[in-house]
Amino acid sequence: MRPKQQFSDLGLFDAKVPRYTSYPTAPHFNPGINDGFFRDCLAQIPEKTQISLYVHVPFCRRLCWFCACRTQGTQTAAPVAAYVETLRQELRLLQKHLPSGVTLSRLHWGGGTPTLLSPDMITSLTDSIFDVAPMAENGEFSVEIDPNEVDGARLDALAKAGMNRASIGVQDFDPGIQETIGRLQSYEITKQAVDMIRARGVTSLNADILFGLPDQSPQKITESVQKLLSLSPDRVALYGYAHVPWMAKRQQLIPSDALPTPEERLDLFETAAKLFKWDGYDAIGIDHFALPEDGLVIAAKDGRLRRNFQGYTDDQADVLIGVGASSISRFPQGYAQNAPATAAYVKAIEEKRFSVSRGHVFQNDDTLNARLIEAVMCDFAVDSQEICEGYDITAEVLKKRFDAVNKQFDGLMQVSDEGLYIPEDVRPLTRLIARTFDAYDQTKARHSAAI
Repeated sequence: MRPKQQFSDLGLFDAKVPRYTSYPTAPHFNPGINDGFFRDCLAQIPEKTQISLYVHVPFCRRLCWFCACRTQGTQTAAPVAAYVETLRQELRLLQKHLPSGVTLSRLHWGGGTPTLLSPDMITSLTDSIFDVAPMAENGEFSVEIDPNEVDGARLDALAKAGMNRASIGVQDFDPGIQETIGRLQSYEITKQAVDMIRARGVTSLNADILFGLPDQSPQKITESVQKLLSLSPDRVALYGYAHVPWMAKRQQLIPSDALPTPEERLDLFETAAKLFKWDGYDAIGIDHFALPEDGLVIAAKDGRLRRNFQGYTDDQADVLIGVGASSISRFPQGYAQNAPATAAYVKAIEEKRFSVSRGHVFQNDDTLNARLIEAVMCDFAVDSQEICEGYDITAEVLKKRFDAVNKQFDGLMQVSDEGLYIPEDVRPLTRLIARTFDAYDQTKARHSAAI
């Protein structure tokens, strides 16, 4: 890795930049996008095509302090049951507008805590989903599972419905750190959940772990990673903790003075990354690791790695439909986001209209810049021939853009007629490099740290 001072001189330790799970990013969505735009996009989906479906469950038994997701706490099943019925209404509305023959390449349940649903709720929801569209051959049905909030009956219902990939959040196994971030989850409980998942024939397991947490040290993250590796996940997301208390008020409960410095965050990431690599995992993009036979590794080698709201994916569908409060849909025409507040979402569905409240219609160079950013984030490289063949730009103009970007970073990248390449020792700068292809005003949105 290059000297920290060089990264510091290039702004890595001071910058606040998007994670680029979309382009333009969500802060640039506008309220001019509504139910009509969403219906028009649905009508333009080709018949017998594959799409992705994301289902958002915004409820949690407890609200973890570190989390910045849009969630709400509940101690009873009644709000969850009512919400599931609203989801089913939305799905019936969606069914009326989808072209015939559509199948699901990916189905993902996120939250919140999807495993708050009872077995009956799980069954009724999956029945409604598959009434809209069946899973495609080799399709993937994944669910985010909270080890503290799952049991055999719920896992039985999910497995019976076809769940073939599970995702568990670990964050960190250190008890002191868990207490500081409001997420108590022992290794024993986590292992028990993993064993139950595998006992039901679900062989694909994702795990999330965080670096940059309060009081985290290289020794502590080493211990947590080693415990995680003992569970043999197929895929790991090593996310940087995003401390955004101005957006997620609960994060104000986390002591800012206990957070590692940006330089220390980089050390924590490098420590964990080395452990994953030593244990046989391939590095994928800026923050994922996967076993050699995992779909992400194969997609990365074949140049098919993509990026969406869940991070890195091998899904090739052009359409992602989000159902539930705050969910975001992506179409070739642009983005559409449902009302973030659950009450507003429910009201719209009860009125038999989609709850879209904002979004973005692609214009000007949006799709070009989106592809440049995705290529940088996924492949650490941009193929000039691919870009020139797929978008309205000449090789000369593209080369000038690459040269200008490289100049901003002291010539650390490799630029040629074939394209742009980011060497391995420069990759901590990837999000900063991606930002140079972002045409939108970054001063209007507050983002998380670049490392």
